[in-house]
Amino acid sequence: MIHLKDVTKLYKSNGVVALDKVTLDIERGEFVFIVGTSGSGKSTLMKLLMHEEVATSGSIIVNGKDVTHLKQKEVPYLRRSLGVIFQDYRLLEDKTVYENVAFAMQVIEAPRRIMQRSVNTVLDIVGLRDKFKSFPAQLSGGEQQRVAIARAIVNDPRIVIADEPTGNLDPETSWDIMDIFQRINAAGTTIVMATHDKTIVDQMQRRVIAIEGGKITRDEARGVYSENQPEPPTPYNKFFPFKR
Repeated sequence: MIHLKDVTKLYKSNGVVALDKVTLDIERGEFVFIVGTSGSGKSTLMKLLMHEEVATSGSIIVNGKDVTHLKQKEVPYLRRSLGVIFQDYRLLEDKTVYENVAFAMQVIEAPRRIMQRSVNTVLDIVGLRDKFKSFPAQLSGGEQQRVAIARAIVNDPRIVIADEPTGNLDPETSWDIMDIFQRINAAGTTIVMATHDKTIVDQMQRRVIAIEGGKITRDEARGVYSENQPEPPTPYNKFFPFKR
């Protein structure tokens, strides 16, 4: 699904080595947290997967395609196969909830009938069917992030890449958002999420890949945010109940 081999990213403008010979495999259906301090290299890793940045050396395979040296005209096709979610939502302020989600399907020229059905389906998934006529300014931060998630999954991508999706949200809303990610993952979608949210990482105990100084320092199947900390108790949260 995602395979990196000896990937290095050097920013020539300042000489910073953001990633240093990183090798990594993520298989279909995994839910992976990427953690690390600011400047550790995790954001660079996410950008390489989306081809917002180009590796200096090494190889990157995403969805079975070598994206290391894509031609510029091929980049949009890569991004259409991914669902991407950002901390700052990136919604179109002059479009309604429905129009924001539908825009992702308009780009690929989906038939109108299929578009209507798909948009309504994903709005049901994120619990915003009744807000389809609302504009982003009329929504809370959590609701705007739900729209962003709906837009990311409306084309049924195999992989969802989420960069700090709960960074601007309060704890209760964050759990609501993570519940949606859990359901998306349970349906078979691979999720790669960069986050600073220690509580979520510790309680969910999914695969955790820690990056520091551009290198992978830890890769655990049922990990926690920080190394050498006691295992958290089995969680049961009224906003996010799940079994381990």
